[in-house]
Order: sequence, then C-alpha cells, then structure tokens
Amino acid sequence: MPAHGEMRPKPQLALSGQRNARRIERELAVLRNFISTYCRAHHRVSGRQDSARLCESCVALLSYAETRLRRCPYDPKPKCKHCPAHCYRARERAQIRKVMRFSGMYYVRRGRLDWLLRYFLS
Repeated sequence: MPAHGEMRPKPQLALSGQRNARRIERELAVLRNFISTYCRAHHRVSGRQDSARLCESCVALLSYAETRLRRCPYDPKPKCKHCPAHCYRARERAQIRKVMRFSGMYYVRRGRLDWLLRYFLS
C-alpha cells in the first residue's frame, strides 16, 4: 500500500508482443508441470490411468491461474509474488503457494533443477 499522498504506479497495458507471449507460455508450462506434480502426490484419483490427468480441484486451479496470467495488465509481466497488485483471490493464492512450495522442493530433492531454473529465469 503506498504511503499517504503517494500514487501507485499505473500498469502499462500489456501489448500482445511476441516476447511477452513467449514468457507467458513458459510460465504456463512450469505452472502445468508444478500443478501436475502436486496433484499426483496429493490427490490420487481412483481409476485414473493417465498420470497427466488432474483432479477437478487442480483443473480448476490451473484454469484460474491461466486466466489470471493471460489477463495480467503489466508489460513486462512481473513474477506474481513480486507484483504490486495481487489479482488472485486469497483462497487460490494460498493454494498456488502451497503447490509451488511442494513442487519446488520435489524437484530440488530429485535433482530436477532445470524446472526451477525455468521458473526463476523466466
């Protein structure tokens, strides 16, 4: 929250530039992978043959996150945790933080630093 008398910087409208679109697609790929990892470990759905399928709550979270990511008004888009205007509702924000924390540690323990580098360097 800005101090009294200070104005919050207005976001620049996101131009559908190729660079911003590539960054959004990279972030979506990481997000899909992290949510898939979390779902496999926490939401074992009986009869689920395909490991890439998500449970209903994870599909809803991914859909919500994708919508928010594509509608981001900032150009260039900052990392969500460093954004001055949090667009996630409190429940979804808590859930995505839990997913990111679990999946990040999952990949660290398994030596898959490439996914973490994609997230931090995107």
